[in-house]
Amino acid sequence: MLRDGSVGIVTNGTADNQLGKIQRTGLAHAVDAYALSGIEGIRKPGTGLFEIAARRCGVNLPDGGWMVGDHPVADIGGGHAAGLRTVWVDRGAWPGHEHSPDYVVTDVIQAMDILRDANE
Repeated sequence: MLRDGSVGIVTNGTADNQLGKIQRTGLAHAVDAYALSGIEGIRKPGTGLFEIAARRCGVNLPDGGWMVGDHPVADIGGGHAAGLRTVWVDRGAWPGHEHSPDYVVTDVIQAMDILRDANE
């Protein structure tokens, strides 16, 4: 289980679309907090959404953490800007952006394994 630490969702998108996904999948009850660009009025890769999610989780970004995502700029670049370690879920070729992820995986299960191992 990854419940040794707080788990939050940070996502760009319209409020109704993203909130609907979070609620329909049951993630609203499985995570500690979420920050949606369509509600907050700010977007990744800026650090604001990460800061909101961290605060709602009761943690501070300077204490570290992880960002798992599939977008090289919004997720990996934004995660790095927020001081987080990153796991990129590779859904195609890495497009050669300036930010390199700490880990590259092909599915979310592999990302969970990395997070679990890091918490041991």
